[in-house]
Amino acid sequence: MTVRARTAAAYPLTWLYAPGDRPRVVAKALLSGADVVIVDLEDAVAPDRKDYARAATADLLADPEHPVPVHVRVNALDTPPGVKDLSILAALPGLAALRLPKVTSAEQIIHLAQTTPPTAPGTTPLHALLESALGIERAHAIATAHPTLRGISLGEADLRADLGVRGDAGLDWCRSRVVVAARAAALPPPSQSIHPDIRDLEGLAASCAHGRTLGFLGRAAIHPRQLPVIERAYLPTEEELEQAETIIKAATTEQGAQALKDGTFIDAAVVAAAHRTLALARRR
Repeated sequence: MTVRARTAAAYPLTWLYAPGDRPRVVAKALLSGADVVIVDLEDAVAPDRKDYARAATADLLADPEHPVPVHVRVNALDTPPGVKDLSILAALPGLAALRLPKVTSAEQIIHLAQTTPPTAPGTTPLHALLESALGIERAHAIATAHPTLRGISLGEADLRADLGVRGDAGLDWCRSRVVVAARAAALPPPSQSIHPDIRDLEGLAASCAHGRTLGFLGRAAIHPRQLPVIERAYLPTEEELEQAETIIKAATTEQGAQALKDGTFIDAAVVAAAHRTLALARRR
């Protein structure tokens, strides 16, 4: 029986990966409570399982209705599996967006946006994953390449290997670079890359808290048990909600810029941030 698609969250916080060659896992992911499910045809699928994963994903996407939006991470664009992924999947009605790995140039986005899907060029939303030093250096050019590009984010495992950095803090400059590029391009804040240890929920929570301070919004996950931790970390706290309500009330009852009793200065940017906080709390 087909499950009616729910309205996509205005502020998605959880993006759950599921391997494309395991349809039962994908089916469970769709009912896990994640805001978005990403069917992975790339890293999670062995080379000898690529064809099966693609066929299983095509069966899934033949149905236009799912409990949550379904994205597909295709294989690298310059590889035969990636070309097959795009030719078979890009025009299917159940596809909400394509996630593109290892993007290094704006030209890749422009070419894909102009040619995929064949039945409606330029309409399939695209999300670029930056996973190399070259991709990071070109982050703003990629982010502004084409209107169908709806988001950028990091692939931290490959990026860490490319840069040879050690420790989590070694990627903070790259993280900030992507956050700034997304903002400059008027794209949504990026979601954080995965936390690979599914048992380390305390570490996940701490990492999410750090990501939030850097300007990320939400996070990709590889197991359903990570979803509540991510959501808690990124939803506004009671104090933040109270502060946002106070700011909006003051802005609507007084004329001009002013300061609250705690010294918080209120201007248009502060009010806009307060509205975003309340919208995030009401996102479902």
